[in-house]
Amino acid sequence: MRVWDDESEETFEVNILPMIDVIFAILAFFIVSTLFLTRAEGFSVNLPDAETSEPQNQTDFTVTLEADGNLALNRQPIALENLQAAIKQAMAPDQTAIVTIQADEEAYHGQVIEVMDVIRPIERAQLGIATEPKPQEP
Repeated sequence: MRVWDDESEETFEVNILPMIDVIFAILAFFIVSTLFLTRAEGFSVNLPDAETSEPQNQTDFTVTLEADGNLALNRQPIALENLQAAIKQAMAPDQTAIVTIQADEEAYHGQVIEVMDVIRPIERAQLGIATEPKPQEP
């Protein structure tokens, strides 16, 4: 026996508006998060060019001196008075450390010498100065 149903069948449809809202929210999240990732974390230092520069793979400490005189140790701002103590504290016993100075080419030469004078007395610390290789002329 067949039963006749007079009720009309409901047509099902997929409502994609909430899905579009979710996708736009995710897109906005990724856009905002990438803005934080592209922010420069380093210091603006224009290294001088040198013909005799040699690449160095290992650096234990990097001292950065900006053109305006700001000083940093491994990208953390530091005062000149605290530089020697910070390096000594971070060095392991019997470690020979390579300390590289990245001084902006516009930095005052006297400040570079002051930084070098602070680092030189540290036992087992070798001093290096960062430069850019001079471009080859065609």
